Amino acid sequence: MSKVIVITGTSSGFGTLMVKKFSSEGFKVVATMRGSQTKNIAVAGELSALPGVEVMELDVAEDNSVKTAISSILKKYGKIDVMINNAAIQGMGLLEAYSLEQFQKIMNINVFGVLRVYRELLPAMRKERDGLIINVSSNAGRFSPPFQVPYNSSKFALEGITEGGYDELIGQGIETVIIEPGAFMTEMYTKQGTHADREEILAEYGEQTAQMMAGFGAQLGNALQKHQPDAAMIADAALALVNMDKKTRPLRTSVDPIAQGVDYEYNNSASELKAKWVSKYMS
Repeated sequence: MSKVIVITGTSSGFGTLMVKKFSSEGFKVVATMRGSQTKNIAVAGELSALPGVEVMELDVAEDNSVKTAISSILKKYGKIDVMINNAAIQGMGLLEAYSLEQFQKIMNINVFGVLRVYRELLPAMRKERDGLIINVSSNAGRFSPPFQVPYNSSKFALEGITEGGYDELIGQGIETVIIEPGAFMTEMYTKQGTHADREEILAEYGEQTAQMMAGFGAQLGNALQKHQPDAAMIADAALALVNMDKKTRPLRTSVDPIAQGVDYEYNNSASELKAKWVSKYMS
């Protein structure tokens, strides 16, 4: 029996591309999304028509939705070999201008959504003493650009969950690894995001800050236009991780063509320094 791959957030962007990639490689894929019978019914139908793909409703922001979906998958297939936590939302704006409700919405999906999946999935993987969890983070989980701090914070949290969780879970036969996309022109940038909603705060910061925000967006747009990074690279990276042998997978896989290799230098240097730092506590 081929491996069972479950992916969240498949209604657009990286998620849709990963479903298509794994289907083309002969895997059994459960493509989960919100609104599979309503706003996303068209893409749900498109994915359902692919070989080996089943579309299932799953809203990572809702406890019961995650519980029902994971339970149904396990009942039908008996296992989940690979879980790819891809569902996420983006947002822009000044940190101070975010209400707590808007900040919490980002964290509820990007962080607690993953933890909801962990809670329902890990007992089954521990029973099998086998499993791979791929968490889709971001280069913004390694350094924090301005004007998207809540989103960055959610990805920093996801990095911590994955890195610390690796050492806790590997003894149970479960690997947790990270894909760190750079900037890609996917629907995350074009969909209505969870943006700062206290407009009066932005007004108090003045025109200079508004110009800085506009300049930040323009620079990002120019970089995307110059490099034209292909979002299919994320699906390729996920496939490569799945095909690796256990304990040979890197903790972090950065996919950032705009960075031109600096992302790998950053991660490698940080990994070496972390090892030295930790060794001071172990000696």
